[in-house]
Amino acid sequence: MSSIAISLLDLEADAPVCLEADDYQRRPGKWCAGCGDFGALNAVKRLMAKEQLQPEKTVFVSGIGCSSRFPHYMNTYGFHGIHGRALPVATGVKLARPELDVFVTMGDGDCTSIGAGHWIHATRYNCNMVVLLLDNNIYGLTKNQTSPTTPQGYTSMTSPHGSVLPALDPLQATLGISNASFVAQTADWVPAHMYATMAAAYDHPGFSFVRILQRCPKFTPDVFQKNIENPDLTELLVHENGVDVPALEQLFKSRRVHDPLNLDDARSLARRTDMLRLGIFFRDDSLPVYEEVRAIPKVSAEEKVARLNKEFERYAV
Repeated sequence: MSSIAISLLDLEADAPVCLEADDYQRRPGKWCAGCGDFGALNAVKRLMAKEQLQPEKTVFVSGIGCSSRFPHYMNTYGFHGIHGRALPVATGVKLARPELDVFVTMGDGDCTSIGAGHWIHATRYNCNMVVLLLDNNIYGLTKNQTSPTTPQGYTSMTSPHGSVLPALDPLQATLGISNASFVAQTADWVPAHMYATMAAAYDHPGFSFVRILQRCPKFTPDVFQKNIENPDLTELLVHENGVDVPALEQLFKSRRVHDPLNLDDARSLARRTDMLRLGIFFRDDSLPVYEEVRAIPKVSAEEKVARLNKEFERYAV
């Protein structure tokens, strides 16, 4: 880490500054000990340092929830919005300033419940941004209420006898939306895979939806425990166009070669419940991004004046 954390105000335009991972963090994260958000924050910082993203040209947008504290901790621009409304804010930022790098952090309740309508249409619009769904299967910030991704039968303050409905699967839902261009899943307890998945998401020109399975030590401490204790219950999806971390080969013996361009296979794998699958389910870099489709051609001041004069001449006496 640099001896002095770099502030936005200290950066001069076009100054050749080499930033390290910790230079992108404004203040220490304040989450419960053991929270998966810490790992996600570290992975994001590593990605930003690798890409040497300029803090003054990077924006983090969030809604409400534990994961939505991200903008407070990042040494970039940020917008902490209201519950479920991170995606429309991020879309507006991207349309107004398409040159900016936009990251969105949401929790499972923030995205798949209160913000579900925005989630569907933001996926369809395919704006170029990285969307991180930190899914701990519970409303954590408001202290233990059932969310759409809470496993059926799991107890909470709002479901003391267990969640009645089957859990919603964000992967299946996103893969069913027309114009979806990047859908991936990773886990906070596999940091190397999480970082590689984020890097692939940033590299993708479009709406990169990454579901991060995240431990909540307070309210859902055992939801992912069997997968953490037994790597044989997890299958990694690998491909030259996907994510492949050679360092994980010895730990995760189950590896499936899956072409991310095959949408039918992606949907089939997302439906299966025999194993937990991590990797890129679908990726299509050829789909048009919304900010380019809706781009307004730039017109010089001289051209604007000429157009105005032409219109004025139509009414000249």
